[in-house]
Amino acid sequence: LSLLLLRETGLAAGELSQVPGVMTSRRRRSGELRITTLRYSIMHVQHIAYLHKQVIYNILKVLFEIYFPDLNAKGVILEVFEMFRLKSCVDFKPYEGESTYIRFQKANGCWSMVGDRQTGQNLSIGERCDHKAIVEHELLHAMGFYHEQSRTDRDDYVNIWWDEILPGQSHNFVKYNATFISDLNTPYDYESVMHYEPFSFNKNESAPTITAKIPAFNDIIGQRLDFSTVDLERLNRMYNCSKSTLSHCQCAFEFANICGMVQGTGDDADWVHKKSSLAGQEDHTLLGRCKDAGSFMYFNTSSGQADDMALLESRILYPKRTQQCLQFFYKISGSPSDKLVIWVRKDNGSGTVNTLVKVKTFQGDSDHNWKIAHVTLNVQEKFRYVFQGLRGSHSSSSGGIFIDDVTLTETPCPSAVWLIRNFTHILQTSVSGSVMRSPRFYSPEGYGYGITLYPHGTSNSYFPDYARISFHLCSGENDDVLQWPAENRRAIITVLDQHPDIRNRMSSSRSFTTDKNKNDTSMWDKPSVVGTFDPSCNCNRSLDWGWSNFISHKQLRQRNFLKNDDLIIFAEFKASIFSIITPAPNFRLMA
Repeated sequence: LSLLLLRETGLAAGELSQVPGVMTSRRRRSGELRITTLRYSIMHVQHIAYLHKQVIYNILKVLFEIYFPDLNAKGVILEVFEMFRLKSCVDFKPYEGESTYIRFQKANGCWSMVGDRQTGQNLSIGERCDHKAIVEHELLHAMGFYHEQSRTDRDDYVNIWWDEILPGQSHNFVKYNATFISDLNTPYDYESVMHYEPFSFNKNESAPTITAKIPAFNDIIGQRLDFSTVDLERLNRMYNCSKSTLSHCQCAFEFANICGMVQGTGDDADWVHKKSSLAGQEDHTLLGRCKDAGSFMYFNTSSGQADDMALLESRILYPKRTQQCLQFFYKISGSPSDKLVIWVRKDNGSGTVNTLVKVKTFQGDSDHNWKIAHVTLNVQEKFRYVFQGLRGSHSSSSGGIFIDDVTLTETPCPSAVWLIRNFTHILQTSVSGSVMRSPRFYSPEGYGYGITLYPHGTSNSYFPDYARISFHLCSGENDDVLQWPAENRRAIITVLDQHPDIRNRMSSSRSFTTDKNKNDTSMWDKPSVVGTFDPSCNCNRSLDWGWSNFISHKQLRQRNFLKNDDLIIFAEFKASIFSIITPAPNFRLMA
């Protein structure tokens, strides 16, 4: 919903009724009230609203004046800033005394004022509100968005059951007229992160407060994954965004210009732009399901000489940050000796981009399915990234090298990736209590950790139609030199929406902090002491900590979570910057 409020009424937008992973859909525990603030200034690029001709927000550039004890909530807030930067021109910067800013605090519940108050304003990320989509929801309120169900035309799409709404919460369901708000000429969006789910603020836990007039959409309204495509369309229209704050580019090779990529010079062969055709020759974007659509880049290694190569180079790119992540899907269907090599061609200091640096090599193997790859680039000057296809043994190759769905962002690559094949079959053949455990991963600090997946929940789960996903520590090669217990670190788990355009991905992400006040300290002690031996990793695994209803089976099927029937999970375990930060100019810690 993109309803701009320019003249704030003074009402808070209201707390969200359902916190993902928490089965209290009516009331949020108040928790301990703490004065906890992150403060941001709002500045840059003045924007005139569509109604009343008043300024809403200058692009948010954010800050923090920190008095906010919840490390996970602070981490989530910073990650949401990155989502805004990646998907819009909205930015955040440290507060430096400006009159207009947002003050994040941990009050009772999740709530925000709507629009710019121009005197500074509070936004609460209270107990159990530390979830990406909830922070996005509240920040969109601050940016001028009302709830989707408050649109002028909402009665064409949903029913409001007023008698079922808790006392004092009816303002969350108010409909505004067209002289007060604007839909920015966009359709009603059941998938908006600003829409309530059916049982929001309900008196009777079996009776909904809002339902879609088309019943099939009751499973969609109230999603708490990420911004919807229409949310972003409205945000970017509202703030006149022509490009994102963070540089990014993606290519699914669906158009003849192949995203400005060029064939390298000095090679022996070429990459070919191909459409999906025979079995084994399907693209990754559409998986060969659409006639005359679905393309990829292909280097044929079934003919030619050993060590023949082909170079495919991106257009020249101009980084804003010093670290980039190149993500792409590839498969090598020829010889195990075939290779895909990633290079960077950099500015040599004279303005010419011609200095080649090898970054990473991917070797062929017996698995001829699509795989996901991540390559960290650390480039400060203009550059191209380069795919080099290298033919191995000429006598054994009968296929080639495929590339598709390439994305480059100025964000870190995931530390750990768990790819689970044939997940639909796993759902069909497993029962409650069936369990899968990831390989052991290592964090940047050197901690071993893993992920546990119950496709239908544990044997006594109330949520057999949800996947339970949890985190645990593993014993590892660095344990004798690491700090134990491993406290004040964030575990982040993401189930990847494999949409080819990163701006339209709605991945499911959860996180928590290894906090002795929230979970048992012994859980984060050395796994060789407190864990149980697992021969599959030849390591000890500690107890799990996670979410019984991480993602529903319906959600898995609604988007691109199971493309090619592959479930892809990212996992991180990292020190919170707030637990190690020291005071610096313009960054004040308050005790």
